[in-house]
Amino acid sequence: MTLYRSTPVGVSLGHREVSAADHWILSLDPVPSLACTHLVGSPFPHVAISLVGGFGETPAELQAAADEAASGKFGRAVVFGGSSELTGTLTVQEVLDRSAIDRVEVLGSGVADPALKLDTRDFVRPQFRDGELVLVTMPAVGGTLVPFETRDPTPCCADHA
Repeated sequence: MTLYRSTPVGVSLGHREVSAADHWILSLDPVPSLACTHLVGSPFPHVAISLVGGFGETPAELQAAADEAASGKFGRAVVFGGSSELTGTLTVQEVLDRSAIDRVEVLGSGVADPALKLDTRDFVRPQFRDGELVLVTMPAVGGTLVPFETRDPTPCCADHA
């Protein structure tokens, strides 16, 4: 599935954290049809955004990062077709049927069985790879799957003194 039917707009506001970029995306009105975050390194490490059907203005010093995000080569989808329908526990097939997600993968194991249950935890962020949305999941208790990315990840080294 080709998600970018029109040219994406790159936006870079210098968000240092993915959660801040997510918050900005989710505050847009009207809601874009597709919005992805992109980790960029120029002119400093931050999160840039690509939007289809959205808007935004980028300060001149961050335009290169916005252009990189707009290239659409990779990213992390925050808003996409059917994203609001992915709540609760669904089968992998229901996720595919209800949304623009092209494929559900199990980390380290390949494509997920369409009959498996997926506890969305009401937070689904598929990866944008070469024009497709791929949701990476991992096994959970009871033979279910959960999205690999969580809403509140534990920071690296959080348990180290």
